[in-house]
Amino acid sequence: MKVIVAGSGGREHAIAYKLAQNAHIEEVICVPGNGGTACEQKCRNVNPADRDDTKSLTFKDAFVKIAQAEKVEFAVIGPEDPLADGIADALWDAGIPTVGPKAKGAALEASKDVAKVFMNKYGVACAESETFTDKAAALAYVEKKGAPIVIKADGLAAGKGVVVAKTLEDAKQAVLDLMEDGKVGDAGKKLVIEEYLQGVEISVLSAVSVTKESAKAGKATIVPFLPARDHKRLLDGALGPNTGGMGAVCPLSDVSEETMALFEKNILQPTLKGMIAEEMDYRGFIFFGLMLTKNGPKSLEYNVRLGDPETQAVLPLMKSDFADLCQAITNGTLADFSLTWEKGFQVAPVAVSGGYPSSYKKGMKITINESDVNATGAKIFIAGAVIDRRGSTPNTLVTSGGRVLACSAHGDTFDDAWNKAYTALKAVRFDGMQYRTDIGLPGAAESN
Repeated sequence: MKVIVAGSGGREHAIAYKLAQNAHIEEVICVPGNGGTACEQKCRNVNPADRDDTKSLTFKDAFVKIAQAEKVEFAVIGPEDPLADGIADALWDAGIPTVGPKAKGAALEASKDVAKVFMNKYGVACAESETFTDKAAALAYVEKKGAPIVIKADGLAAGKGVVVAKTLEDAKQAVLDLMEDGKVGDAGKKLVIEEYLQGVEISVLSAVSVTKESAKAGKATIVPFLPARDHKRLLDGALGPNTGGMGAVCPLSDVSEETMALFEKNILQPTLKGMIAEEMDYRGFIFFGLMLTKNGPKSLEYNVRLGDPETQAVLPLMKSDFADLCQAITNGTLADFSLTWEKGFQVAPVAVSGGYPSSYKKGMKITINESDVNATGAKIFIAGAVIDRRGSTPNTLVTSGGRVLACSAHGDTFDDAWNKAYTALKAVRFDGMQYRTDIGLPGAAESN
């Protein structure tokens, strides 16, 4: 059978790689894919811009058209934007089972306000917050509450819409940047301002299968994956500007069974209850961003897809067949699916372009010493890189984005995984290459 994946990042490379491991899958079509999926076994990139029948269409319409033409068994949607745009609705209407929530469920990420209303309505443990569309009212609230405080753009902002303001001046400036100066465009016209939670962050990626039918049958469920941690600051020691993610580690030695039990009781189960009550058709993944506080885990946000770069650390540890999991999500049998994990640890540091997260050059040639990488057993997941087929050295992998790739390695112990990952990363070269050297180490995690 053939399957199709939407997206072009490191997360999508990891998804395609895991799908291709299923013996029954003949081909994974990646739309548009990247330089990693272009070379991945059983994978093929299809760029809508290169096809006469899709180049003038929206991504959603082009993707559905390609999926129909390829006669795929099911689709997996990687990024949040097309989900918010209703791509899952369109695919299901076209008769294509889809891993990814319909637009109603996708609003849990597309709008911070919708998510907070949902959390409060169904008793999800989370930070106290207020929502504002008026700049003066937002500034007055910040003045009243004081700092530290968290300012969030309501809409999708590619990870650039959240400011943790340590001072009152920073908080007021964040309000002005988002609401007055349009730092993240329309996404910042509405703000969610919430209390500052003291603690350390973790990510819990999860599989979801909720429909009216599964709810009536008592089969609606959310199945959590192993806890992971993303490191967002650019520099060692959790310093420097925020990024889309400088690396991830899974599982976490500092997360106890008691903490996970509290997460399930106070966050996961109320979320499931809310999805059922709101009659969401949510068949896909959800990513719980959590803060571990002295009063237990609190929900920071929902992401309605797998995280990036957490996916590059989590999926390699999945012992169960990923394609089978996807089909269990779409056909309503997830509650009966046996999800198992490899023992040990996975560490996945990310290499970025020089200048990231600000301006950076593209088109830098990437060289990889394959034998050195293979000796570690690591897997390189490509993100911001493409195959240059027209340059002076055709078919060369070159940089095309800020976060270029991740080296993901497994070990029986954390130290073993860490050493393998960084040994593999040293076998990669491109001009301006930068990475953190402390992913997963003590003191590396961001904390409030």
